[in-house]
Amino acid sequence: MTTTDQESSLISTLPGHYYTDPELFALEQDRIFGAMWFCAVRVADLAVAGQFQTVQVGRESVLIARGRDGALRAFLNICRHRGARLCVADAGQVKRSFQCPYHAWTYGTDGKLIAAPNLTSMPDVDRTRYGLIPVALREWLGYAWVCLADEPPSFEDTVIGAVSGRLGGDDVIGGYGVDGLALGRRISYDVRANWKLIIENFMECYHCATIHPELTEVLPEFADGYAAQYYVGHGAEFGSDVEGFTVDGSGGFGRLDGVGDEHDRRYYAITVRPQVFLNLVPDHVIVHRMFPLAADRTLVECDWLYAPEVVERGHDVSRSVELFHRVNQQDFDACERCQPAMSSRAYASGGVLVPSEHHIGEFHEWLRAELEP
Repeated sequence: MTTTDQESSLISTLPGHYYTDPELFALEQDRIFGAMWFCAVRVADLAVAGQFQTVQVGRESVLIARGRDGALRAFLNICRHRGARLCVADAGQVKRSFQCPYHAWTYGTDGKLIAAPNLTSMPDVDRTRYGLIPVALREWLGYAWVCLADEPPSFEDTVIGAVSGRLGGDDVIGGYGVDGLALGRRISYDVRANWKLIIENFMECYHCATIHPELTEVLPEFADGYAAQYYVGHGAEFGSDVEGFTVDGSGGFGRLDGVGDEHDRRYYAITVRPQVFLNLVPDHVIVHRMFPLAADRTLVECDWLYAPEVVERGHDVSRSVELFHRVNQQDFDACERCQPAMSSRAYASGGVLVPSEHHIGEFHEWLRAELEP
């Protein structure tokens, strides 16, 4: 990245219009969210046959449903007859099929066309060909990831590889047993800011001493401005008098079974492009999923995951939830303060990154490359 008339320790950010331009946002919807693996739903939320959720992925509404055969599948949420939205609810459960509310074309939970008015008088209609259009789906870490691309990129390279590369090993994430954890709390945040501002905020800790007093009490090194993501394999260490990753530093729930001594009393932050944050601590895992809705609006769904016995026995998780809930509120407030300035002439050429934020420059370079013709 060029420094132009700047001190050598500073590098340029993206120009302001990258965070406000509706046409650029539409391009991102196609070339990023419509082309990469997107973490859509928690698998346990669709545990029973017929359960479904609809999720906006890029420009498409995607229907994710548990089939009668137990398999989880994803489809474009569009009736093949005249293009009506098949399921208008965000979530629900059907007994055997999905029926279009316009002309009553009916599809099995496997996507096959099974009925329509006068269909028996049209024996030449191929019920598989005119079934719902499938979307690629992979299950990992207890979530269903979907990809709209006709030829999806390698899941191993782009998703699993991002986690392994950040943690410095292929098997580290397995120790947390994320796919076997239980949901202790879920909070949704409607953030009036561009999705990139949220990613940039999560990647750096230059702001931590300023707006995260609770977090820097638990992770004192964050007060120095270097985020956990700045170093491959590095996890921020708990303070010497801190017992657990809680709002008051009190003890949590012991270690998850697979977490070894080398990862005890440490916090790891991972960005999985384009819309997932993973936060690992010894006794629980926090997963953020971003759903970009407009150039200036992003829905963030945050899950706190614990060992099943913690949730089943009704243990009080409020102190660990409260810590990152405050962090989320503080971060999203900061992003919302930045969003209006993105259209200011003062930010027309962008801002600058200090050395502890230089890794954000690599994110900007990746974004530009993805949006090139």
